[in-house]
Amino acid sequence: MSRDFQRKKASRTILFMILVILAFLFLAPLLIVFINSFKSKLYISNEPFKFPTRETFSGKENYIEGVRKIKFFNAFGYSLFITVFSVIGICLVTSMLAWYITRIKSKFTVTLYYLLVFSMIVPFQMVMFTMSKMANTLHLDNPVGIIVMYIGFGAGMSSFLFSGFIKSIPLALEEAATIDGADPVKTFFLVVLPMLKPTTITVAILNTMWIWNDYLLPYLTIGNDYKTIPVAIQYLRGGYGAVDMGAMMAMLVLAMIPIILFYFFAQRFIIEGVVAGAVKG
Repeated sequence: MSRDFQRKKASRTILFMILVILAFLFLAPLLIVFINSFKSKLYISNEPFKFPTRETFSGKENYIEGVRKIKFFNAFGYSLFITVFSVIGICLVTSMLAWYITRIKSKFTVTLYYLLVFSMIVPFQMVMFTMSKMANTLHLDNPVGIIVMYIGFGAGMSSFLFSGFIKSIPLALEEAATIDGADPVKTFFLVVLPMLKPTTITVAILNTMWIWNDYLLPYLTIGNDYKTIPVAIQYLRGGYGAVDMGAMMAMLVLAMIPIILFYFFAQRFIIEGVVAGAVKG
């Protein structure tokens, strides 16, 4: 018995050490960016892995210079506006769509479901040229128009996730609401949507991380007039290969802070969702 206990303890110790090493490898690039954000740009390329010294330490200079050069707070406002309303739109539209195609069985809904699934495997590069031209033609090349595009691009995966969860919801609950006089709108918002909370949180987190960090779609559609944070940061590259590495590192740190705070805020809801799903199963 003691040998089995020792073997289990040894295996857990080895597993713990492996996980610590993997965590360090994952966090090391973020730590390097953070360290270099406080170093003078003249020393970053020569000593990227060293901590700042009295000679290389630049204080808040990189942050102040980066905020000034790219107008960070303007970019932050555009990114926040686009991300928040895109995620709200995706969660609301795709949850209703998933409920419809799950409960209404017809050739149309089946075809629509498989089209949504197929859209998940189509690379963005295949449609980016025609999409950017269509966005310009339909006057969607603005912060409000790009929200419509994000809802379209996020519909495939989000509808797929919602559909899988809605199939596990007993139909009797919706029938009881109908007997009590609720129309389809009330049934969805008062009965179905509250039960979709775990999946809604998952969809919101995945899409928030995607939209906040997305570079290509904003750059192709609204990049010149309404710069989001990823688009604005790349302008620190300058011309003829000149890169203000100090300011770029500082802006990358500022860009990561909101998404990290969002994750820590949503972490409790993620755990609640997993537990709820496990109990439900």
